Parts: sequence; structure tokens; C-alpha cells
Amino acid sequence: MTPRGRRGIGAGASARPPRAAARVRHPHAGPGSRAVRCAILTVSDTRGRDDDPGGDLLQRRLEQGGHTVVWRRWSRDDAPAIRRAVRSALARPEVDAVLVTGGTGIAPRDVTPEAVAPLVERWLPGFGEALRGLSWGSVGSAAWLSRAAAGVARGRLLVILPGSPDAVRLAADRLLVPELAHAARLLGRFGRGG
Repeated sequence: MTPRGRRGIGAGASARPPRAAARVRHPHAGPGSRAVRCAILTVSDTRGRDDDPGGDLLQRRLEQGGHTVVWRRWSRDDAPAIRRAVRSALARPEVDAVLVTGGTGIAPRDVTPEAVAPLVERWLPGFGEALRGLSWGSVGSAAWLSRAAAGVARGRLLVILPGSPDAVRLAADRLLVPELAHAARLLGRFGRGG
């Protein structure tokens, strides 16, 4: 035990991570002055406009949460193509957040993290950690194989998600929709007072 009576890091750790708090919101995480305007990029060699269950689900969840999707594209699993598409989304002044689905695993074709890394000014490691922790309940120890991440690029939130609809649903419902306005406000995307 530490001097304050709490266990130190690793002391008494179990094989299972602690349960995530049930939808606890930060006191400053209120709604923004307007909807967060999102760009969605789906990365896949097999998915496209007519067959994109993960991207379609993400768009529905965002819109149901009061946000808007102002840009939507598809890219093959190719780092230069992914980077060009993300740069294109970031170049649009109306875009507050860029959300990328797919390419976050460890297979040789999964290159989304490497593609976006040169664009990220600051990483937000808590996002990937939180998503992997929440995923533990449904996929068990395979949760650590995800390279989902978030960061700040050109003053906007940039999030990379797995392409699986289950992972997209979990991330959208438990992490993104509740905090998008808060993140956008912290990044100055709502201007003064927003």
C-alpha cells in the first residue's frame, strides 16, 4: 500500500482491466454552439460507396447525436492515398473533425496509423486506450491488436477507428458522440463563446 492507502501501479492487478465507468461525462462536456461538422474517410480495398457498413453506421450515429457529416470519401489501403484523402478533408475550412474507419489492425495492408502520423501535431493517447478498454468486454484479449488512435491535425480532431461495425458503434456511442463538441470547443472550432 502507498502512504495514502491506495495500491501502487501493478499491485494486485488482475488479468482483466477495470470496468469502464458507465457514461460519466466531464462537467465541461456540454453541447457546442452548433453541430460538429465531420468528415468520414473509409479505408478499405473492398468497401466503397455502395457497401460500407462501418462508415454508414458512423454517419448514422453522428447524425443521431446531433452532429453533421459534411464530407465523405473512400480510399484503398495505401498510405499515400490515405494521407492525400485526410489532407483533403483537413483543407476544408468547415470540417471540425476527421474520422477515419479501417486499416488500424496489424495485417500488412493496415497502414492507416502510418499514413496519418505525419499529419498529427499532438496525439491523444486516451482515445485508443479507452476504446481498447471498452472493447475488452466483447473481443477479450484481441482488443490490444487494435491501433485505433486520435490526435490533433491542423487544429482539428483526427480519429482513426477500426472498420468493424461493432467497433465503430462502440467508439461512436461511448466516446465520440458524447465528447465531439467538447473536443471541438477545446480546439477553438466554435469560436468565442461556443
